[in-house]
Amino acid sequence: MVRVTLVQGDITTQHVDAIVNAANSSLLGGGGVDGAIHRRGGPEILAACQDLRRSHYGKGLPTGRAVATTAGRLSARWVIHTVGPVWSRDEDRSELLASCYRESLRVADELGARTVAFPAVSTGVYGWPMDDGARIAVETVRAAATSVEEVYFVLYDPVAYETFATALG
Repeated sequence: MVRVTLVQGDITTQHVDAIVNAANSSLLGGGGVDGAIHRRGGPEILAACQDLRRSHYGKGLPTGRAVATTAGRLSARWVIHTVGPVWSRDEDRSELLASCYRESLRVADELGARTVAFPAVSTGVYGWPMDDGARIAVETVRAAATSVEEVYFVLYDPVAYETFATALG
């Protein structure tokens, strides 16, 4: 079973095989975690994402899917980009959020990554309630059939860290 570790801090500074990016479907950068990864990782990440858009994802990466690129100037080897769902009061999109974690681990397995750092996908500007997002993240990672040895949930602030700590039990 995969080990789960919580870290309060900046995901772009993690020394892991792969960092997961809470990307938007364009794959071309944005705000929050996405913008931070692109800024710190440098133009190599954007160039790789542009190549993906030209070759496979002309209409963008679908919600719940994941794809890898170089990590550019980050200390990780790869960035795994996943597109989380926007939270909705009227529609249960939990399966799409769980798919982000499962698909990211599947891509990590394909790459041979043993350590992966995740942000709290969809809990920022996409509005997913942190407690529910933490529950889905923890349950999905714990249930995943993966060769990844350790997953780090890297939470930017103390509230998110405590919420994930509660979800871990």
